[in-house]
Amino acid sequence: MKIEENIKAVVDSLGKQARLIAVTKTKPVEVIMEAYNAGIKDFGENKVQEMLGKYEQMPQDIRWHQIGHLQTNKVKYIAPFVSLIHSVDSFKLLKEINKQAEKNSRIIECLLQIYIADEETKFGLSEDEALEIINSADFNALRNIRIKGLMGMASNTEDTDIIRNEFAGLKSFFEILKNISHPLLSIEELSMGMSGDYALAIEEGSTLVRVGSLLFGER
Repeated sequence: MKIEENIKAVVDSLGKQARLIAVTKTKPVEVIMEAYNAGIKDFGENKVQEMLGKYEQMPQDIRWHQIGHLQTNKVKYIAPFVSLIHSVDSFKLLKEINKQAEKNSRIIECLLQIYIADEETKFGLSEDEALEIINSADFNALRNIRIKGLMGMASNTEDTDIIRNEFAGLKSFFEILKNISHPLLSIEELSMGMSGDYALAIEEGSTLVRVGSLLFGER
């Protein structure tokens, strides 16, 4: 019952603009099914192997989100079913997603991960690198991907001003991309905010929050 209550509390706090991605890394299927039975259909995984195992055991109407760093050699495993890849941090990866999507006769929706934190441990493109990709001739040749928006991870700090500024900066870039007309761009989703900072992220315009520990507790 506790997971159901936790989910209701988070969902009630999101308002109408944001959707909950339940982050299920390290959580067993029986625990995730409690969230599914409470009405959650969007689940986020960091590791491909873990997502694959859960996908094969769980209901087929689940929308699986790849939210962790994705290696090009792992794309083929999730290409048949992944709903949204949040963590595209290179053109090399984007090309591989396009290649595997084509093999599966799919168009895979992606978010460009933008580096907004002042931490070397986090992945992502700079705004200039993202624009360079979008404006390149090679990008125009891709037919089996759609860029649906942006993802960012704020600094791991207690300073809410820093976090808010990082989210606000990402929202500004999101608005810039929304004004670019391109057949491969359909900019609608802004994935920012996790268990510790999702309330700030919503205030700054997030449409997808990636929450795990607030729902399931720490293991």
